[in-house]
Amino acid sequence: MVDLNGKPAKLPYWGEKNLMIFYVDPDRHKQNEAFTTDMEKNHRAEGDNLVGFGVMNLMDAPLIPNNMARMMARKRTESNGAIVLADESRTLSTAWGLGDCNNKFVLLLVSKEGELVFMRKGELSQADINEFYKVLENYK
Repeated sequence: MVDLNGKPAKLPYWGEKNLMIFYVDPDRHKQNEAFTTDMEKNHRAEGDNLVGFGVMNLMDAPLIPNNMARMMARKRTESNGAIVLADESRTLSTAWGLGDCNNKFVLLLVSKEGELVFMRKGELSQADINEFYKVLENYK
């Protein structure tokens, strides 16, 4: 895992807070855009015990050079202040046994104890979104 400048990085707040992670294939970065925009605009996933951030799944985006993907993410984070890391070798998906994440937006919720408590891949249905918010209430 590296930061947007290519320097080694660790998951922020690991063991300190519950983590909401958007693990995104840059080829499909707009998948679930309405969901993420609504969440951000309406502050639906905020709490003292929760931190959210993005991780780009660069291994599954071979047509986008890693430096270009990080540059595009830096530009975006300048406007919204979000934390974004880059996974250049599927470290996250392998460590947590996420399976195939190619061409998918993966929504993860990890407890501060390190337990993966929620995961959905691909286009989220309204039922998926409702279930996510229900589970999230216990981790804010």
